[in-house]
Amino acid sequence: MAQGTIGGSNPAFRQISLGTFKITTILDGVVRRDRPESIFGTDQSADDVAALLKANHLPTDWFVHNFVPTLVETPNERVLFDTGFGPMGRNAGNGQLTARMQQAGYAPEDVSIVVLTHMHVDHIGGLMDVDGPAFPNARYVSSKTEFDFWTSDERIGTPQEDGGKLAQRNVLPLKDRFSFVDDGDTVVEGITAMAAHGHSPGHMVFVLESEGQKLMLTADTANHYVLSLQKPDWHVVFDFDKDAAAKSRKKVFGMIADEGIPFIGHHMPFPSVGYIERLGEGFRFVSASYQFEV
Repeated sequence: MAQGTIGGSNPAFRQISLGTFKITTILDGVVRRDRPESIFGTDQSADDVAALLKANHLPTDWFVHNFVPTLVETPNERVLFDTGFGPMGRNAGNGQLTARMQQAGYAPEDVSIVVLTHMHVDHIGGLMDVDGPAFPNARYVSSKTEFDFWTSDERIGTPQEDGGKLAQRNVLPLKDRFSFVDDGDTVVEGITAMAAHGHSPGHMVFVLESEGQKLMLTADTANHYVLSLQKPDWHVVFDFDKDAAAKSRKKVFGMIADEGIPFIGHHMPFPSVGYIERLGEGFRFVSASYQFEV
């Protein structure tokens, strides 16, 4: 089956509460891809990848990729985590973030902070719209490692060249509005950065806490709810440093499982909110249902 977007009955957004925080996951788009074994478990046999998919009642020759930015409304800020594909994805049915934000009751002008977990295309493509910055009143936050890597001229002539050129188009024009966070730093009250490098050089996840309730935004620590979680050591073609990415998966999802806290993953099945249970040497994703009704 050819790669492409798929339709379906998914809603545009889902809103949950966490203490005084209101959290909205927004479906920027959905892509259907062929040959899961060419992306996940690239250090394994195709038969082993197919067997894991079959054991989880999933097709063995294709998979679905969701792209889900998250908007967090705190008492004082509206913080958007990642920006989807933006205009470059709209011909394929992606890049729906700003339109769907408005369906959820938020205008792009309402966003006060844009946090970039990392700078892959589906996270920075929506920084710019056709007529300029998509979030004109926002300041921007990222890891300095990530910023420096992707905006460097050293990306030219490497496998990361396309990503570097996109960062120069979408990120560098906003450089004067950027500030940087490292492991343990606070974005705003109740939102703390945590290093989870590997998927990209400066990939970050974020812990949200309000009124004693916690939730983690795991970004791209896992790119598939079965293949990346049940087999966290398996190599993923998207990961820059595959061994470091595996280490981060085990650290982040081990913490989530052991603390019994919910999480939101950028590529988890929409609405992308769930829990983690330990399963052998890996983890099992448990989708949330009605626990977070606003």
